[in-house]
This record gives sequence, structure tokens and C-alpha cells, in this order.
Amino acid sequence: MPDRVLLFVARRIRTLRKRSGFTQVELANKSEIARETLSKIERGNWEVGLIILARIAKALGVSLAEFFEGL
Repeated sequence: MPDRVLLFVARRIRTLRKRSGFTQVELANKSEIARETLSKIERGNWEVGLIILARIAKALGVSLAEFFEGL
């Protein structure tokens, strides 16, 4: 079962991705990760590392500080 932080990260990425109008494929390409990995992250089934999370945040146009607002 995913923990609270994994679920927050999953929901936050999905929300920001949809708000930005990106598909999973588009965000994965901009973040230089596999779409399958992004899918696992968005479901809370992957413990994303800080480097990958920073690349995702950058692709979404937010800082890591902005990303974690509300945690």
C-alpha cells in the first residue's frame, strides 16, 4: 500500500500534468523518463527519486518548493 507521501506525489504530478495540458507521453518525454515509469509514479507504485522528481517539476514549470506546497 502506498504511503501518504507517495500518494501526495502521485496526485500532485497528475494534477499539474493535466493542468498543463500534457499527456503522460508528453510529460515523460519532457522529463526524459519512460512513460511506464511516469504511469507507476502517478499511481503511487514507484518511489520516485529526487533527481527524477526535479526533472518532472521542471518540465511542469514549477520549483520543488511549489511542488510540495500543501504536503
